[in-house]
Amino acid sequence: MSWWLMADRIEECESSDMETMETPAGPAVVTLSFAYQGLLEIPYDTILQHQDTLEVLDLSYNLLDERNPALLGGLEKLSTLILDCNNYSAHVKFPYMPSLTTLWINKNKISNLPIVVEEISCKFPNIKILSMMNNEAAPSYFNGGSRTQYIDYRQYVISQISSLEVLDDTEVQVKERELARKTYRMQRIKEGRSKRKELHR
Repeated sequence: MSWWLMADRIEECESSDMETMETPAGPAVVTLSFAYQGLLEIPYDTILQHQDTLEVLDLSYNLLDERNPALLGGLEKLSTLILDCNNYSAHVKFPYMPSLTTLWINKNKISNLPIVVEEISCKFPNIKILSMMNNEAAPSYFNGGSRTQYIDYRQYVISQISSLEVLDDTEVQVKERELARKTYRMQRIKEGRSKRKELHR
């Protein structure tokens, strides 16, 4: 299922409903939504009843924070996790989830880009679609960021997560990926030279 089609279909699900969605290109996708429920904690009792089949989990528009996602590691088939409009910071600790290919964590309280990108890269090694719009760490027109800041943000994330195909609402282009790798490779070289100079002083 394409990421934009999935977005439309997920919005149709009612809160805390289990639903099996037929897709145009393949087998049904099992989804579970707890959106708009004012949750302070992830309802693991319900979620883990479907740990062998659940593929899409929507926890958006709640009050969840970084203390919560640890037990999601039991969802071995989960491919899409939606955490939009919660209270997650850059210090969120996710479980290791190689099945996850899509993470939406828009409009949270993420302010430190390197920390959250390292966490996502390490814990979701097969991630293809990442959306972090309207976080302080993701400057764009949504939050008053300049075009230069937006480009720098994209280049950094793309350089650190090599599997990404879509960042926010824009596909990662081949030329963009090459430029990001080159830019941040040169930056690491410069940082290494600076550190060596400091050691020899």
